[in-house]
Amino acid sequence: MPSSTDPALDRLIGQQFPAASAAGSFSALSGLSGYSVQVSLDDRKFLARRAASGQTMPGVDRQREYRLLRKLAASGLTPCVHGRNSDWLLLGWQPGEVLSAGQLDSWLEGLVDEVVSLHHQPLSGYRLQLMPLLMDYWQRSQPQRRTVQWLRALRQLQRQGQPHPLRLAVLHMDLHCGNLVAQGSRLRFIDWEYAADGDVALELAAIISANGLDGAQQQRLITRYATRQQLNIDALSGQIQRWQPWLSLLATSWYELRAQQSGEQHFYTLAAEGWQQRQNKR
Repeated sequence: MPSSTDPALDRLIGQQFPAASAAGSFSALSGLSGYSVQVSLDDRKFLARRAASGQTMPGVDRQREYRLLRKLAASGLTPCVHGRNSDWLLLGWQPGEVLSAGQLDSWLEGLVDEVVSLHHQPLSGYRLQLMPLLMDYWQRSQPQRRTVQWLRALRQLQRQGQPHPLRLAVLHMDLHCGNLVAQGSRLRFIDWEYAADGDVALELAAIISANGLDGAQQQRLITRYATRQQLNIDALSGQIQRWQPWLSLLATSWYELRAQQSGEQHFYTLAAEGWQQRQNKR
């Protein structure tokens, strides 16, 4: 029987794999969110994602993640879902090599092709609404960190309202190099905790922002996606630009709250850089 430091995780693994012949090994993973554990059981590996935590970020809902991954199971795009309880979600481990920043350029067209495949899947039924998400970050933050600049940015986006979707699809919404795994000739996506239905241009804007794509890379990304999806390149580019202020505030809000939760200076630095970039664009 596997034995971790968490009885709820032990119960879930025992229910899903009652015939396991050896004790499992458990290794906490060092991802940005910090809520995942690699489980090795016999000759198999799994990913356990914590469902209930006082430090869970806004927008993370393991029940939604479980249902969305189950709905996408037949697509071949998502990890295998083995089970869940009120405390943990148990997934198959994705083999392969996590991309480095230097490798992304050679995989850019492959990334677009996988995104197109995802965007062809049926809608999940979970619509992404950025304004409530942004307000959740504000409300969870320490009062002394709620600056006038932050409040002004929120009110400006409230007045504008979300851009009307160019086309709705299932979005991953966290496609940076750390969540891209090369397996043979294909890219696989991991960490689906922010996935939901939204504008396809928002997904592309998030990819550009999260990976710091330069102008030439952005053009390759947009052109290939527009061609594959039969969209007007100029219309897609314009819609991506409309989403950038929303993503900028979302990323900066994420760093703010993560810094407050973890106390790590690295996240405070990233938050400060985000606020400075927003100030420079005014």
